[in-house]
Parts: sequence; structure tokens; C-alpha cells
Amino acid sequence: MDLSRRHFMRSAAASGLLLAAGPVLATPPRAMTTWHDPGCGCCLKWVDAMRRAGFQVTVRQTSDMLEVKRRLKVPDALASCHTTLIGGLVVEGHVPAAPIRTLLARRPRGVIGLAAPGMPRGSPGMEMPDGSKDPLNLTLFDAAGRMRPFA
Repeated sequence: MDLSRRHFMRSAAASGLLLAAGPVLATPPRAMTTWHDPGCGCCLKWVDAMRRAGFQVTVRQTSDMLEVKRRLKVPDALASCHTTLIGGLVVEGHVPAAPIRTLLARRPRGVIGLAAPGMPRGSPGMEMPDGSKDPLNLTLFDAAGRMRPFA
């Protein structure tokens, strides 16, 4: 039996396997850039969590986080300690990997970002020794600063 790549591809195409696998082959971006204040340790813990989740993170330290947030149109009410850009979308704060993947897959019309406002205890990078957690109020936002809950 000929198990060459060419034979496999012909067989897979004839059986429809390549068509069925099409959506699986399209993968969302994994490279992200995260800006944070040099003195913030929880930001680096979040970066470590994202790397463990399979993202490729470039870290940029800056003492002017306000400028980064303004440039990327993060509403003041949603500000957190670090700001990330991935696939043209903004991720503000300690957002877990799964909602980031959902945002990248769905790309809701008009939305430019997803935020976990503040520094919620129990979120990635903000894990507490006693396991305590704050509610994670994930919020979508657009370029005009309009916000709505992430569902």
C-alpha cells in the first residue's frame, strides 16, 4: 500500500476529510503584546498564565500606562494594571485565556476590546493563597467607549 503524502492527500480529498478539517485549520492569532508598569508583579504572573495557555507574549514595560490605554481607546472605567493587543483587539487586565480565545473567534461587530476591570482576586495573575475570588465582570468595549457585558 502506498502511504505517501500525495496518496494520503488524494484519499483525504476524495473522502471529504479536507473539507471537514477546514475550520479546524484556521487558527486565531496567538501572538500578543502586553504593556505594563515595570513595578507590577501581577502583570508578569498573568503573562506566565497566557504563555502556559499557548499564547506567545511580547512584554513591553512603560511608566506611562495612561498613554498606552488612551492610544488603544481603553475606557477609564475599565482600566486595569496591564494592557494587551492581540489580533487587532485590546485585552485589558486579568482576562483569562478562554474568553480571549472566544473574543478572537467571534470578533463581535464594532468591539475593539475585552476587559476585566480592576484587579479581581482569583483571576489569572491574581490568585490568592486562600483561594478567594472576586466576581469576574468581563466587559466588551468599542472605540467610542460604549461598554456591554461579555456573554
